[in-house]
Amino acid sequence: MTVTPEHLTVLASRAEALTAEVLALCDSAPGPAQEPEPEHLAVARQAADSLAGGAEGLRRAAAELVRLQARPCGLSWGVCPEHGNTLSSSGGVSTCRVCRRDWSHDRLGQPCQEPVTWKVIDRAGTETRMCDGHVLGARAVAAGATFVRVPDEGVVRA
Repeated sequence: MTVTPEHLTVLASRAEALTAEVLALCDSAPGPAQEPEPEHLAVARQAADSLAGGAEGLRRAAAELVRLQARPCGLSWGVCPEHGNTLSSSGGVSTCRVCRRDWSHDRLGQPCQEPVTWKVIDRAGTETRMCDGHVLGARAVAAGATFVRVPDEGVVRA
């Protein structure tokens, strides 16, 4: 069986529903509010917390799988995903000159692996798909180009 983001999202929803059911059951148990909660209800609430954490983990896993399955930008040089063409590389480490984030490889000298998020159409009608970082640079130099955000098809939202 191939695991898809949709499978993980369905499981997360089921875990969330089960969490709500356990908490509702605990809240409906008879007993005065002043007394310490009975041990079995405290254990059930802890289990509900674990289920909620599991649901959150499943949603993160679904989002990560979407990211991994996304079509990479593929332009011949890497960029900072937030700041664009701001990388410098030295000794096999690339660093963004704006945010100081670094990567332990020559990101600048390798094809971009960030997901495609934009379609850029130049004046001649040539279409190029690129990531957020590359579109920052393209906006600065591609006079008359059209920039179209690529729909987030299949993206799982938490």
